[in-house]
Amino acid sequence: MATPLTAQQLVLRLSLYLVLAANWPLWLQIMRIGGAPSQYLRSMAALAVLIVCGMVAIFAFFAWARGMRLLWWLVVLVAALAQYYMLTYQVVMDPGMAANVLQTDAREAADLLSLRMLLTVLAVLVLPSWWLLRVRIVAMGPLAQLWRNLVMLVLALAVAAGTVAATARDLAPLMRSHPQLRYLMNPLASLYSTPVAALRPVFARSRTLVPMTQGAALGTSYAAGARPMLFVLVVGETARADHFGINGYGRDTTPELARRDVLSWREVRSCGTSTLASVPCMFSPLGKDAFESRDNEYENLLDVAQTAGMAVLWLDNQSGCKGVCDRVAHASASEALPRDAQAALCPGGECGDDALLHDLDARLAALPAAQRERGVLLVLHQMGSHGPAYHKRSHGAAKRFLPECRTEVLADCAQQELVNAYDNSIAATDLFLGKTIDWLQARSARYDTGLLYLSDHGESLGEYGLFLHGMPYNMAPDVQKHVPMVAWLDDALLRRERLSDACLRAGANAPLTHDNLYHTMLGLLDVQSPTYTRALDAFADCRRVALAAR
Repeated sequence: MATPLTAQQLVLRLSLYLVLAANWPLWLQIMRIGGAPSQYLRSMAALAVLIVCGMVAIFAFFAWARGMRLLWWLVVLVAALAQYYMLTYQVVMDPGMAANVLQTDAREAADLLSLRMLLTVLAVLVLPSWWLLRVRIVAMGPLAQLWRNLVMLVLALAVAAGTVAATARDLAPLMRSHPQLRYLMNPLASLYSTPVAALRPVFARSRTLVPMTQGAALGTSYAAGARPMLFVLVVGETARADHFGINGYGRDTTPELARRDVLSWREVRSCGTSTLASVPCMFSPLGKDAFESRDNEYENLLDVAQTAGMAVLWLDNQSGCKGVCDRVAHASASEALPRDAQAALCPGGECGDDALLHDLDARLAALPAAQRERGVLLVLHQMGSHGPAYHKRSHGAAKRFLPECRTEVLADCAQQELVNAYDNSIAATDLFLGKTIDWLQARSARYDTGLLYLSDHGESLGEYGLFLHGMPYNMAPDVQKHVPMVAWLDDALLRRERLSDACLRAGANAPLTHDNLYHTMLGLLDVQSPTYTRALDAFADCRRVALAAR
């Protein structure tokens, strides 16, 4: 018969176990940082004490003899899962990453499952599971248990305060220079970040929606008799600018775009390192800094275009528009696909980006006729190069770089195989954009047509030991922020907008960010708004050059 334990003794042992079994990403990171062995050993010991104190302080609220075993087991499960992802993909469990996890759909979650994941999680979970099932907990009265919990809480906080005071000389510079370490303290980081990420939308709903559409109107190019505009804005996913052949990459990953002589900007940086952070920001009139510090919600580019009089449609092949399309027509790419199209475009239940183009004319015909006859803004949100299952993002002719990594455990792949799989996904995006341009050209007899493609963020492919994306912005490597931006404008649209093609090409190396998208799109769509800032319109100077040449 196992020795009975009080609930307080049990949670203390669980906390000690998690420090030893579920904090390897933290210890490994400290050893990578380096320094004198005595110094980093002191830092590791101090952080171990702080993690134990933090866990004991949290458990003090749940150290009751009855009904708590499942909760304790779930904490161990969270720690095991967090350690797996931190070790495998070199991520940190900050609120941004927790928000990404909460918004991951079943299709994306399935890409992350593997036998290695199961074995790694079980290695942490089996012993405490067996122990929690077997241990006998001493029963005691509510007041006695409450008193013990309060004593445990006070002692944990006192030991933590003493540890911080005694080791500040080592810990303070370490944590200041490497703030990511706080989000590797497992499971404290997950237990902090997950509620923060979950509660943010709750409070966001109570925010006032600030209108940005006052004064929005169509410009002079929409005069009576003018042809309607058909403009496609493609929101790319996880594309790196340095892996686009047209940007000077050593591989020809973008032959279709090169064949269509598109415009490409090579020095564009994203607003965030995840879809959740970047997509709402890039459509906002506020710019990155103001967007991230805002107290209210604001209407966005789609609201302004729709209020001005255009028909607006968002088509999604991702995990949603993150609130951007809430007030305009929107649909999933798989929505209303006939059975034969489902079989061809969505093998295994996951649609390729070509599903976004299926029966587009019918989708446009369903938009309000009066607005459609003035102009259409169509937004296509790609699956693109979403990882870690890069091999699933390309098919057929796009698979030009072999052998490719075909596992979701990216660290198990040879570096070249990983790059091959990723480059094939870029080649698939190239094919998709080529088809989209062809679709627009086929409608150029009726519409003035154009396309702008801009990715939401980049991706780490093993550089510095990092994979995927979602690192805190100020810690993220440039490859998670350096994104491609491509435009194709037919001659009629260039004339309509009085743009100089030569001038646009000459500015290919101009530094741009997601902050430029809102104002550049208003300029391209010829939508007048008090929120438009000419200095942030990437095409404005070339419009002036064209006027001077007339």
